[in-house]
Amino acid sequence: MTQDNHGKAHKYGMVIDLDKCTGCGSCMVACMSENNVPFKENETDKKDSITWMKVFKLTNGKPFPDIDTCYLPRPCMHCGGKGDHGHSPCISVCPATATDYGYDTGIVSQIYTRCFGCRYCMGACPYHARYFNWWDPKWPDGMEEYLSPDVSPRMRGVVEKCSFCYHRYQEARDRAYHEERRDHIEEGEYQTACTQACPAGAITFGDLNNPEHEVYKLVKPDPHNCGRPREPKAFRLLERLQTNPKVYYISEREWVRKAGDNYRKGEWGKEIKVSHGKGH
Repeated sequence: MTQDNHGKAHKYGMVIDLDKCTGCGSCMVACMSENNVPFKENETDKKDSITWMKVFKLTNGKPFPDIDTCYLPRPCMHCGGKGDHGHSPCISVCPATATDYGYDTGIVSQIYTRCFGCRYCMGACPYHARYFNWWDPKWPDGMEEYLSPDVSPRMRGVVEKCSFCYHRYQEARDRAYHEERRDHIEEGEYQTACTQACPAGAITFGDLNNPEHEVYKLVKPDPHNCGRPREPKAFRLLERLQTNPKVYYISEREWVRKAGDNYRKGEWGKEIKVSHGKGH
């Protein structure tokens, strides 16, 4: 799949309903278990912790009884970059080409065997979605039995991040090919671990280029405006940076949508100028 025809390819993304999320953390646990994310014996120092999916707590800043709380799960945004050409912030700065954009899936990959730990990508990511391995992963005796055989544990000295459970996509693609469906993957065949684990049903995953998929129906992405949602309740984090993430959020609450783009007083309601790449 080349850059020129990637508009006809899959574009996998996620929609998270913040009005449903209870902040239980099931998505974080499922992500760690599915992707062999290492943990330390002492997790009190969160600067060294690795959590591909992280849940943040937001408030409207008002005193009781007017205070309101929102929980915001944050995986990797799998940015398409300015103009949605695949030049996401992390890819643009990586000197080792250890991270790449899949034009056939829209997924930003991380190739651990190429990474030499310069951490440029961590500095470039505005969502703090990348983590550095300071130590080789260690599990208590017997815990190696719980590891997923489909995901390689990462070694010390490399950066890792959410992959949208890419190994599940590979499995679904292989099954479709074996059944002579080529690349025709049904919506339910490829789902991330966090999507399936959410007890509130707050996370929806699917193909943003497929009008039949629920993620498309929820946000109605505009292909002529770099995927910006046409649904007024939907938004993406830090939209003004034009990173074009594939993770969308939905909320009925206006203050939550304001917080998503870090609006300052007096800015809400102003038109966001979006400059398109060449050919858009």
